[in-house]
Amino acid sequence: MRDLIVFGEDFGGLPSSTQHLVKHLAKDRKVIWVNSIGLRQPRLNQHDIQRAFSKLFGQSKQGLSNQPTAYENITVVNIRTIPAPKSRFAREVAKSMMLHQLLPILKQHNIEKPILWASLPTVADLCGSLDEAGVVYYCGDDFSALEGVDHDVVSQHENDLVKKSNLIFSSSKNLCHKFPKSKTQFLPHGVDFELFSEPAPRADDLPKGGKPIAGFYGSLSSWIDYQMINHVCLRMPHWEFVFIGPNELPYYPLPLLNNIHYIGPKPHHELPKYSQHWHASLLPFKANKQIEACNPLKLMEYLASGTPIIATPFPALKPFEKHVNVVETPQEMAEALNLATYQPRLPKDLVRSHSWNARSQLVSWMLDSL
Repeated sequence: MRDLIVFGEDFGGLPSSTQHLVKHLAKDRKVIWVNSIGLRQPRLNQHDIQRAFSKLFGQSKQGLSNQPTAYENITVVNIRTIPAPKSRFAREVAKSMMLHQLLPILKQHNIEKPILWASLPTVADLCGSLDEAGVVYYCGDDFSALEGVDHDVVSQHENDLVKKSNLIFSSSKNLCHKFPKSKTQFLPHGVDFELFSEPAPRADDLPKGGKPIAGFYGSLSSWIDYQMINHVCLRMPHWEFVFIGPNELPYYPLPLLNNIHYIGPKPHHELPKYSQHWHASLLPFKANKQIEACNPLKLMEYLASGTPIIATPFPALKPFEKHVNVVETPQEMAEALNLATYQPRLPKDLVRSHSWNARSQLVSWMLDSL
């Protein structure tokens, strides 16, 4: 089996689909995981300047270098680079910087002819320079619609990466249409079924007043419909609304209401302590290009938890639509919340066959065919 060099987001925190897959793939092969090399050039503000210096000095978001992991075959590295280089000169400089750091790491770990796995389009310039046996592009987002990205620059990198890739995985059928059919494989998200389906104790910081609870976990980002949330929370003062996850906006976006509780980010393995014990799981998304292409991991985790789900419509819901309360207005969401208190739990085995282990077996077979 070929070893992997993976370019993804910063390892740790709430795991992405790439992290879930790679953790399983690493049972049989060595993995060098390269923390995020960036998707946009820094702007003139404090956050971006600090982030740019972190990349130039090889630090992850946590500010750690050579961050250890609990996975024996995964080595996490931070490399110095220029985020999302635009000009030909900047791209060549960034490429030279990265190769100077990566080649000794591959040699140190006795990795020859690895498969290059790219979850970020800005990896394109490295293809063909790491003596790789093949290139895999795993596309989990529509980067042309993703906020906080240099769209023109990333599109150029993505076009190059698509041409150089031997195999393309996409988590969304909508995204599959962007790429050549001959080398594109639809790979829907999986789920850590045991983690989310096995009974977990109730989290201590869930509201204790006896009222029904609706919950959401994930990043507080611009694609959440905060206006709908405000209307529903005002209409439903007898419900508590819990939000878990990092705030990625420069302001606090949730309505300032007594029945809204923002409790910040939580480790991934603790999420069942929340989702199994609230009365409705929420997916309150706006209708936009990014959501049309998304396949949120939390949908599968919500399904495994068994709690009734209330969601605004988006294409990735379709296979499970009959198990989800799909709503388009605040009134419909309020009505669905009233129904949720009487609904039975979702079928226990609904997503058992969609485990990350099953997904990784398919991926491993396809990697070995390169």
